[in-house]
Amino acid sequence: MFKKTLISLSIVLPLLFLGCSSDSEDESSMVATKTFHLVSTDGVDYNVTKEGSNFTVKGHEGKVIMFDIFATWCPPCRAEAPSLTHLQKKYHDEFLILGVTIEDGIKNADLEAFKEQYGADYAIVNSKENERLYRAIASATKVGQRFPIPLMVMYKDGQYITHYVGQTPEEMIESDIKKALGK
Repeated sequence: MFKKTLISLSIVLPLLFLGCSSDSEDESSMVATKTFHLVSTDGVDYNVTKEGSNFTVKGHEGKVIMFDIFATWCPPCRAEAPSLTHLQKKYHDEFLILGVTIEDGIKNADLEAFKEQYGADYAIVNSKENERLYRAIASATKVGQRFPIPLMVMYKDGQYITHYVGQTPEEMIESDIKKALGK
């Protein structure tokens, strides 16, 4: 008798919990909005908003936004900096690169030295929010939380365009920028 009761409970209890599921609810109504306040090494504020898997930067609507997740000690990150600078200058009115360092507690002076030495002439943010942001981007792009760097993720009007893992040829990135801009 005890075995029959135990077996019956093991069948009925999971069904009760399934009956309480909210799967029928529209998932879009459950989209969480998160805001990340970031400050670049030169003191400029950037407010990034995440809605679902979409990312926007306040004040840069209509631009192609690229998050460059990197580290100063990473050889491919160093090598890509001049190419990213060239693209930032070429498409300056339509394109924004935000370098997001994965290094905790790095000093702005060290990031400025990186910018100088490797020709990274674009915004690099160094805030307590960096880790939250790059983890949210990694999650949204499904690259996992132990992703290789550099990880560059491109958005236009908040919509995901593409991402690159590792050093990527400048021509490939430029081609995607042109597509996003309709050129």
